[in-house]
Amino acid sequence: MRIGEPTLDQLRIFLAVAQEGSFGGAARRMGRAISAISYGIAQMEAQLGVTLFAREGSRKPVLTDAGHGVMAEARGVIGSVDALLAKTRSLHAGLESDVSLVIDVMVPGDVTARVLREFRATYPTVTLRLNVEALGAVAACVLTKEAHIAIAGPVVGDHPELDRQAIGGVELIPVATPDHPLAATGIRPGESRTHLQLVLSDRSPLTDGREFSVLSPQSWRLADLGAKHSLLKEGIGWGNMPRHMVAGDLASGALVELDLPEKPGDGYTLSAMWRRDTKPGPATRWLIDAMEQRLALCA
Repeated sequence: MRIGEPTLDQLRIFLAVAQEGSFGGAARRMGRAISAISYGIAQMEAQLGVTLFAREGSRKPVLTDAGHGVMAEARGVIGSVDALLAKTRSLHAGLESDVSLVIDVMVPGDVTARVLREFRATYPTVTLRLNVEALGAVAACVLTKEAHIAIAGPVVGDHPELDRQAIGGVELIPVATPDHPLAATGIRPGESRTHLQLVLSDRSPLTDGREFSVLSPQSWRLADLGAKHSLLKEGIGWGNMPRHMVAGDLASGALVELDLPEKPGDGYTLSAMWRRDTKPGPATRWLIDAMEQRLALCA
């Protein structure tokens, strides 16, 4: 037996009858005559060579086993078509089809999570791609067009190909375990140079030859802020960390804020960043504004 291909209209009629529980309900829902609904179901059954509804001896059509089997696939097809149509309408309205976002590892995770959850609810037709990087690697993603927009720190603030908009910041503080020598009172200038410093490293070439708050010639370079956090809690060296990330450790006493004469902690300005040869679209602009609002609540 040769199986035909049901039309999208027939699939929509089938789903409407199954959901409404009657041909009349489907007709009212779709603004059609009952005869058109009945004909559509008959044609779909003929195309597929199966009976979708048991109608004899019952006033209401009841899905057959075959009908139940077809239901999930029909929903999937119609769902994909509806998503395609919604995205096409958005494109005609000037909305981006997709947004690639790279975020600095210093951005509070709860800020990122809430903004992205709200983004998906606000722009369900826009595909979002996310990456998390550190230091100059954030800007590098925008320069190489791997990302449309970045939420980046201050380390690449004057690149001629980039525009930026300050949207907030986080506080960096030097920390170590309570038994670390630098946790004592009365630390003398230069004493931090005699102890191992854990430093977040930059995996991009944009900041070659530059150091950021590095005081000690003894240093371990880590590309992972989470790994740096774990080593600090184990008492392996000292280093700067975002205050929000170590707030629990400071409260529990697992880490302490160091009072160093050099004051290596600093405000870490966060900016939205994009290429000058592009212009943020509506969804991208929404992301920038939402990140700024969320960061302000954390300040």
